[in-house]
Amino acid sequence: MATRRKLPPGPAPRSDARAAPTNVERYRAAIAAGWSPPVARLVGFRLTEIDRGRATIELRAGSQHANPMGTLHGGVLCDIADAAMGMAFASTLPPDRSFTTIELKISFLRPVWTGRLVAQSRVLRRGRLVGLVACRIVDDRRRLVAYATSTCMALPREAGRGLVRSRQK
Repeated sequence: MATRRKLPPGPAPRSDARAAPTNVERYRAAIAAGWSPPVARLVGFRLTEIDRGRATIELRAGSQHANPMGTLHGGVLCDIADAAMGMAFASTLPPDRSFTTIELKISFLRPVWTGRLVAQSRVLRRGRLVGLVACRIVDDRRRLVAYATSTCMALPREAGRGLVRSRQK
């Protein structure tokens, strides 16, 4: 019988109030403060939930997201899946690390025109550098619209740009 592999343990409990917050704490504080990454503002999605190894992104799909046939453009579904999976993976990293998506696969299962979409992701397997993440995208009637998987890779400390660090020019 196969056993479920758990995520590696999180950071050690903080011994004082000045210790660096975890990524989950940082992301929750950023959400509460109204922060969103530039791509979220461009596409119109928002991070609504995050926990260790899990994240939820929501999008109100409208005519601005349509492809030439009038249905939701597949790239928009890829964007929200990638964002949800990336945040789930990032939540497992130490605060001074960053990551990149090295592979993404998505299956489009039903057409969407407009409405609320919810992308729920979770880390399936996490190694030292590479992790496998899955995402289910459902519509406002909870029908499965798309299913995606992603391989993410943790980047070295010096490559990390983190959540709210401004980009150096």
